[in-house]
Amino acid sequence: MRHVRPSLPTRRGILAAGGALGLGAVLAACGDDEPAKGSADKGEAASGPWSFTDDRGTTVKLDKAPQNIVAFTGVGAALYDYGVQVKGVFGPTTTKDGKPDVQAGDMDVSKVKVIGNVWGEFSVEKYAALKPDLLVSTMFDGAGTLWYVPEESEKQIAKFAPSVGVSVFDVQMTKSLERMAALAESLGADMKAAEVVEAKKKFEEAAARLKAAAKARPEIRVLAGSASPDLFYVSTHNLSIDLEYYKALGVNIVEPDAKAIKESGGWFESLSWENVDKYKADVIIMDDRAQAIQPADITKATWKKLPAVKAGQVIARSPEPILSYAKCTPLLNNLAEAIENAKKVA
Repeated sequence: MRHVRPSLPTRRGILAAGGALGLGAVLAACGDDEPAKGSADKGEAASGPWSFTDDRGTTVKLDKAPQNIVAFTGVGAALYDYGVQVKGVFGPTTTKDGKPDVQAGDMDVSKVKVIGNVWGEFSVEKYAALKPDLLVSTMFDGAGTLWYVPEESEKQIAKFAPSVGVSVFDVQMTKSLERMAALAESLGADMKAAEVVEAKKKFEEAAARLKAAAKARPEIRVLAGSASPDLFYVSTHNLSIDLEYYKALGVNIVEPDAKAIKESGGWFESLSWENVDKYKADVIIMDDRAQAIQPADITKATWKKLPAVKAGQVIARSPEPILSYAKCTPLLNNLAEAIENAKKVA
């Protein structure tokens, strides 16, 4: 679990510190039928003026498609899956041993300039040296706050290049996937390429499988958790881009205490390890990011006594999924398989 300086008790800080469990947003009232904004065909991206209207309602216009793109690591990884290479990244990119962070996906981290690898780290000097045309990040609130762009230097950063924000707030996973695909297309990605078409088809098949599994096994309770040395965090489905989608597909998500959720800013409930058994769960999906303790490394006796843990019914979860169909498909399939095969232990 990422720790944030006490001097920043902001909503952004809450997200970084504990929102690992609740990163994302509630189901959009309009559902997934809205057409994606900001798309452009490959020809426009390659030769003519470029524009994109982001999820803040801001339209960025350039004489040509941006070439020097700097992005949050997860965004860079998603664009990479569509064939768009960014020049620089900020956010979790490499682990302490130098290996690619889980949020880097398949992106070759040796081919990008890392201008910040942890929360609060963003080298303005390195960013300026890249001569950026565009900065892209996700947004986890309705105020248009760009994820991992430090508050104290955001005005200075904004002077070098325009920015695009892709919302993961008040939307399902599918909506954010549509928006990222639209951005990639505007930047020159071939959305009709066989591998892209096939990836979306497999995602839709995985969604259908998860829906069927949830319908067949409504009694299976799924808890979303994240582990830190002192606390265990239980996510509410309401503020999570993936969990909200799973809930819409019929998955029986364990919902933590409403008062505790409110105290956390609406994202999660924090439990002491002594109280980790507060909620009954048949399947536990655990935060797979580097700042969270992974299940195999949890030594707490109370954890090991949980029925789902004893039954081996613990799988990984990506609270900040890489927004490409190729990367989100395994998340759905893994959960579907866990529900299909789960023993009722709660």
